[in-house]
Amino acid sequence: MGKGFALRVWGDHACFTRPEMKVERVSYDVITPSAARNIYQAIYWKPQIEWIVDRIHVLKPIRFTNVRRNELNAILGTGTVKTAMNDGTSPVEIFADDAKNRAQRAGVILRDVDYVIEAHFEETQSGDGNHGKHADMFRRRAKNGQCFNQPYLGTREFSASFELVTEEIPDSELTGEHDLGYMLFDIDFENEMTPMFYRPVMRNGVIEVPRPGSSEVLR
Repeated sequence: MGKGFALRVWGDHACFTRPEMKVERVSYDVITPSAARNIYQAIYWKPQIEWIVDRIHVLKPIRFTNVRRNELNAILGTGTVKTAMNDGTSPVEIFADDAKNRAQRAGVILRDVDYVIEAHFEETQSGDGNHGKHADMFRRRAKNGQCFNQPYLGTREFSASFELVTEEIPDSELTGEHDLGYMLFDIDFENEMTPMFYRPVMRNGVIEVPRPGSSEVLR
């Protein structure tokens, strides 16, 4: 077990997209472990360590809202990019104002979210054995609000505010036990990008996250 930290993360909106929804974005009820891990990595990441999420505290009631927004129907194809690279003159562009490239889609997203994420880092095969150095660097960056890229809550349009929790974790407004159903756990990038799932149970606002590779993580 490496060094553990607690990070409070909040924002006006969030969308942790369910992969079974093909067109419209529909959010899970709470933040996924992969999204939580990415927030830690946005603050501090090195190839010598990997972040593992231990626990998620959902501090506020789960609230949804509906949005409609304009999105692009198409993306730049690799062939277009390769042609432009080869001849140096072909345009590489998509015009959002073009009606045929634009579509209005609905989304079901979360609003007014507030979490405390408990996570720790462990050394990778390329680790340097200097846990203290990495712990100090993460602690300093988190306290100062520093990050390599802006953390976000599921999608980049919903940026996240964060602060290091140095005192007791606040109590959740939620009580009782809630089975949240199957949820995306993470993506196994070393095994053909295989999705992994788990079935979180929230007890008094707290979700215990299983370790990667445990029997509770399904492929």
